[in-house]
Amino acid sequence: MALKFHYNKTTIQLFERQLAIRQKALPILKNKEMALRMVVVKLMGELEEISLQKEQLKVRKGYYKALWAEFPEILLMDKVETFSKKVIGVKVPEIKEITFKIADVSWWNLPAWVPGGIALMKEVITLNLKADILQQQIKILDLARKKTTQKVNLYEKVQIPEYEDAIMKIKRFLEDKENISKAAQKIVKKRKESKAV
Repeated sequence: MALKFHYNKTTIQLFERQLAIRQKALPILKNKEMALRMVVVKLMGELEEISLQKEQLKVRKGYYKALWAEFPEILLMDKVETFSKKVIGVKVPEIKEITFKIADVSWWNLPAWVPGGIALMKEVITLNLKADILQQQIKILDLARKKTTQKVNLYEKVQIPEYEDAIMKIKRFLEDKENISKAAQKIVKKRKESKAV
């Protein structure tokens, strides 16, 4: 949408302020965009690491394959505490603590492999939760990066050129108006001088 303006000095001052604000904000927005891009790449690397760890756990889980059918339902996830942290001005969720609960059972009646199975299940659940949180962080930060990119493009390709163009048009109009006024004054002065002679 093109700027609507009046041809006067007040409009020039207003547009110059708006232009200055955008020119100062542009490098900051570009830095934010680049930083968000780098954080997203870093988080994607962490997600790949977790995927590799999950694959390794699948192999370890495979050793217990025949025994999982006998695994008692004694491991319960008690709570997952999360908090919000700011990453480059964007709030993202982070895991604070994962708490597990083990049901009251007689350990004497359980097979010897159950404690190892419990530890393995805790690892699997923890990695799955970490992967979920990382995916949420990536999604949130990538959306923030896209919005920042849009704002950079808006400032750089639309608003700054529009303000510069409008300021230039207004200045030219006012200069032309002043030149016409001076020319008219000279003509009036010459007519008066010629009538006086």
